[in-house]
Amino acid sequence: MDARNGQEKLPGITHIIAVASGKGGVGKSTVSVNLALALQQMGARTGIADTDVLGPSIPTMLGATGAEAKQEGGKIIPAERYQVKLISMAMLTGDDAPAILRGPMVSKYIRLFISEVAWGTLDYLILDLPPGTGDTQLTIAQSTPLSGVIIVTTPQDVSLNIARRGLRMFEKVKVPILGIVENMSSFSCPTCGTRTDIFRHGGGLRMSQALGVPFLGSIPIDPDITTGGDAGSPVVVAKPDSDAALAYKAIAIQLARGLAVARDAILEPFAWTWATDAGVPVWLESGVRPGGERTVPVGLRQRDPRTLSILWQDGARHDYDVRDLRLACRCALCVEETTGHKVLDPKTVRADVAPRAISSVGTYAITFAWNDGHSTGIYSFDTLRALGERAATQEAHDV
Repeated sequence: MDARNGQEKLPGITHIIAVASGKGGVGKSTVSVNLALALQQMGARTGIADTDVLGPSIPTMLGATGAEAKQEGGKIIPAERYQVKLISMAMLTGDDAPAILRGPMVSKYIRLFISEVAWGTLDYLILDLPPGTGDTQLTIAQSTPLSGVIIVTTPQDVSLNIARRGLRMFEKVKVPILGIVENMSSFSCPTCGTRTDIFRHGGGLRMSQALGVPFLGSIPIDPDITTGGDAGSPVVVAKPDSDAALAYKAIAIQLARGLAVARDAILEPFAWTWATDAGVPVWLESGVRPGGERTVPVGLRQRDPRTLSILWQDGARHDYDVRDLRLACRCALCVEETTGHKVLDPKTVRADVAPRAISSVGTYAITFAWNDGHSTGIYSFDTLRALGERAATQEAHDV
């Protein structure tokens, strides 16, 4: 059973990962294909479902044009290329035939591609989503036991702003954010080695820090990525030692590690009423282990009405003054997201501010509903660990 939303996990599939973007043209499908191949090269059993029903591109990128879907025993048999299984609308209609469908039929085909395909045993099923925040994204979020979603963006502000809205949508429907990938990050001249930031650089990292979600990595601009995708020979396969291929492989490693940590996490999803302690999460000293993760909590509890305590898997324990946590909120109402400039005036936060409720967000964060009416901040465990260490260092200095 999927703990996030009560959906049954698909038999034989360990992780279903959506790859999304707020807008088109950011290279989301290219990321999906090369990420699936990088995971396969790590020894994982991998599949990819092209859920962009109206604009399928995955068969072309994988060199599977002309492949047709077949049925056997009531299931669709996926094609296979580079030891990655795939399904796409192009395998049902032909590469040049348009799929002219209304929203309900699009949703029907999406569910068909995910649950009615004979995927067999997979470690990862990658879902390449169309851009935007429409029917497809909602259908998948509400009907599929997702391990989480990856958000793809390019570095310029217009792309980041739209990607941020896409990310917020998935948070609202309780889909864990596995991380942000910055595509088209920079271009290195093959002759002189000079780096040029054609679309700027570092916006994805800044966005991840502002929103408190993981940053999986950046991918350079490389003509081989484009030509390889057009030729059906992705760069991870065609030029496995290139900077671009190594960037995809590093992202795959980060993703696999994050999913492994999430799987080992002890905390179950919770909604905790602060005043009454109803729904309080577990506190398991037995969850501490040598070499444990620094950002995996094994316990949260109320030390007193003004203090939240967190026990981490590596044995560290941090106490947080709840007003300090309110002041540390990095949502769009408290921090200007594009510049990082703090707009929350501490003088406007009352001295007795306290949580009304604390809830888990996927396996990477918690969110607070405060008694001053504020409720939009998300606090990643990375952020909380850093805040705890900073407070402990300051306390030691004051002593």
